[in-house]
Amino acid sequence: MIEGVIDKPNQWEIIKIDLIGELLRGITYKKEHSSIAPIKNYLPVLRANNINGVINHEDLVYVDKLYFSDFHFLMKGDILFAMSSGSKNLVGKSAQVKEDFKGGWGAFCAVFRTHNFVDNNLVAYFFQAPSYKTYISNISKGVNINNLKREHITNLNFPLPPLAEQHRIVAKIEELFSSLDKGIEALKTAQQQLKVYRQAVLKYAFEGRLTEEWRRNNSHPVRNKMLISQIEEARNKYYKEQLAEWERAVSMWEKIADKSKKPSKPSKLIEPEPPSVDHENKKWAIPHEWLWTQIGSICFVTKLAGFEYSDYVKYNDNGDLSVLKAENAGPNGFKRTEYSKVYSSSVQMLRRSFLFGGELLVVFVGAGTGNVAAVPNDQKYFLGPNIGMARPYLEINSKYLEYQLQSALGKRMLTATIKAVAQPSLSMGTIRQTPIVFTSLEEQNKIVQEIESRLSVCDKIEENIAQSLQQAEALRQSILKKAFEGKLVPQDPSDEPASVLMEKIKAERAGLNKKKLVK
Repeated sequence: MIEGVIDKPNQWEIIKIDLIGELLRGITYKKEHSSIAPIKNYLPVLRANNINGVINHEDLVYVDKLYFSDFHFLMKGDILFAMSSGSKNLVGKSAQVKEDFKGGWGAFCAVFRTHNFVDNNLVAYFFQAPSYKTYISNISKGVNINNLKREHITNLNFPLPPLAEQHRIVAKIEELFSSLDKGIEALKTAQQQLKVYRQAVLKYAFEGRLTEEWRRNNSHPVRNKMLISQIEEARNKYYKEQLAEWERAVSMWEKIADKSKKPSKPSKLIEPEPPSVDHENKKWAIPHEWLWTQIGSICFVTKLAGFEYSDYVKYNDNGDLSVLKAENAGPNGFKRTEYSKVYSSSVQMLRRSFLFGGELLVVFVGAGTGNVAAVPNDQKYFLGPNIGMARPYLEINSKYLEYQLQSALGKRMLTATIKAVAQPSLSMGTIRQTPIVFTSLEEQNKIVQEIESRLSVCDKIEENIAQSLQQAEALRQSILKKAFEGKLVPQDPSDEPASVLMEKIKAERAGLNKKKLVK
């Protein structure tokens, strides 16, 4: 449908899409004449991040109205495109403007504005159809671009039905989509209910309510003083091990002819400062056997500084060591991906960044800031960019830490210092200061068991919902595919054929061009 020979119904025509509309570039403005807040004589401007199937009006920028031409005000029926973006996933995305908008669009976007004799709703659906999506995907793969050229849109082949059939197709699409959207809405409601249930389970778990009976039947519960003693002993032992590891690394370094930077001596482990923010711990009641502590008191917290610029960390597809990044820590824990690789032999000087399983990953910068994940025990990994690591000093169930920091209050404590800025971030210091509810290893294991026995069913339902949402999107694409193949509604021989319609469109276009020349 985009290029090459296209099968079409008898009354249809295949035309270049620029025959039925005009592609308009957005507003170019100086940064000093823009604002992130509405101010007098400034108008809102939509950007690529406001487009994804529908238009959202979040994170707008406001620009001096002097930059606006008459055609730069969005009109009902306009189709807005992301032509350029830092994210390749946004490039080519489109959305139809549903109401006139007293604002415009930025230079990295474009608007396709249709002429008469064409149902602009049908054109909008064309830019959501699988043929268009495949076309954009192929462009991106072919030249690895983050922007579209004007001709990428204007040279598209468009299957033009008779005008009456255009209206019938749009009506049928909207009828089918309305039913589909109701089903999707029900699925998303169920998703939200599962999130509420998950948070309720985690709340009860870390208030000690899921293990009340276990504690009553445990004849030797671990008390606060015993927990404190265990933590102090484990931290001292860990520091001695780090010193021994450093001495071995220095010995290796001294034998290297082409010396790189000498391994740094590990700093003495000290208790982190009390949290600098009010975490409202009193609102989180815990059993008297439990202890309030901090991540930095029970874990060694670090990141790999300068990862991308390190002399001895180089990605290699043939490497034997998988690199974990921020994308591997999702909202619900560890996510497997196509890992970048390094050679373990090339990063021996960075032994502290090796991950052996049981560590806790913490995303400290970017959109996923505050996401945590327990490192699985299936293989050895290496710590990558934008993600910190908390390695327990003593034997701890890392899933216990993961679940606690995924709870609403736990995550609020972890992310309490994040400010409302474009690039959210956490420092290693604030991660170390994050309060943690701590109990014996036996009870940690029991808590994890109780959580997972409840969430296993929840996870299965969530998986089924996710599959159903994927199927719904596949059905949506199937409907659009049939629509532009002429298979969604029957053809009517009494319709004025598209060839006649095409001549009217050409005549209208010629008239518009003549008016422009006169002006």
